[in-house]
Amino acid sequence: MVTTTTTRPVDADLKTLAQRFTDDVINAQDLGSTLTEMVVEDFVEQNPLPGQGPGRAGLADVLAGMFAGFPDLHWTLHDTLTEGDRIMTLSTWTGTHRGGFMGIPPTGRRVAVEAWTIDRYRDGQLTESRIIMDVAGLLIQLGVIPAPTGA
Repeated sequence: MVTTTTTRPVDADLKTLAQRFTDDVINAQDLGSTLTEMVVEDFVEQNPLPGQGPGRAGLADVLAGMFAGFPDLHWTLHDTLTEGDRIMTLSTWTGTHRGGFMGIPPTGRRVAVEAWTIDRYRDGQLTESRIIMDVAGLLIQLGVIPAPTGA
C-alpha cells in the first residue's frame, strides 16, 4: 500500500506567502513596495517589541532597527504548521551586531536566534503576527548577560 500526503491549496499558499515575506521583505531588506504589498496598513503585532508603533509602519520601524543593528541579518524558516488562515513558523535569524540595537551598542558578535511566529493572512496579505524570540539567548550571545554556568 502506497501512502501519499497532499497539501491543501490554502496550506501551500500560506507557506508560499511566509517564505516570500522572509525572502523578499526580511532577507532582501525591502521595507518599501514589497512590504506595502504584503502587509496590510492596519497590521497588528500581538507581541510587539518595546517601543513598536502600530500598523505596517510600526513593523517597518522594528525591521529597520533590526537591519541597522544586524546589517547582514538573514532569516531562515525551518518548519511550518498551518491551520485555516494562520501559519506558525519555527525560524532562526542570524547576523553580526554592527549597529546599535534596542539600546545595546554594537558588539561585533555574530548571533543565531530562534524564533516562533504565528501569522495570519487575509487575501494574500499579512494582517497580524505574534513573535516569540529567544531574547535571553540573544543577550547572552551579545555578552549583555552572562551565560549560565553548568553544574
